[in-house]
Amino acid sequence: MNADKGRDYVNRSRQWKQPPVRHGLGVVLALLLAVSSLAAHAEVKATHAWVRATVPSQNSTGAFVTLTSTEDAKVVGVASPSAAAVELHESSMDSGMMRMRAVETIALPAGKAVALEPGATHVMLMGLARPAIAGERFPLVFTIEDKRGKRSSLEVSAAVRPIGSR
Repeated sequence: MNADKGRDYVNRSRQWKQPPVRHGLGVVLALLLAVSSLAAHAEVKATHAWVRATVPSQNSTGAFVTLTSTEDAKVVGVASPSAAAVELHESSMDSGMMRMRAVETIALPAGKAVALEPGATHVMLMGLARPAIAGERFPLVFTIEDKRGKRSSLEVSAAVRPIGSR
């Protein structure tokens, strides 16, 4: 009898020290899913980012950038600690007059460079904390939403260019 009790103890001891293999596989699968979900969101690249300089009494200006996404996505917002309000805007000709209006989103088709530029789609910065001075940097944070609805932030440091730049 003592021999049987000893064997039971040894068996239970092994089970305690060696977790079942299925737990190890579960951890591996969870890690694989986590890594694949990281790669599954849209990666957006910002190039040629700039902000038009202002004169001392001016409290608004425009920001311009080229955005390229690895998959279909959209810009759903922009923020800056240097402006009280930031909006996505679109300029268009209407009855011979240039009109500007706010838009909710800007589409970023997969692999296509989308230029936000003067006289077209751009970022409007209002209520500037101080003048935008040529040669300085201006912080912008774009909120990007991928096709699955997942949001991410893209931090951009835009160069401030002289008044009159295009």
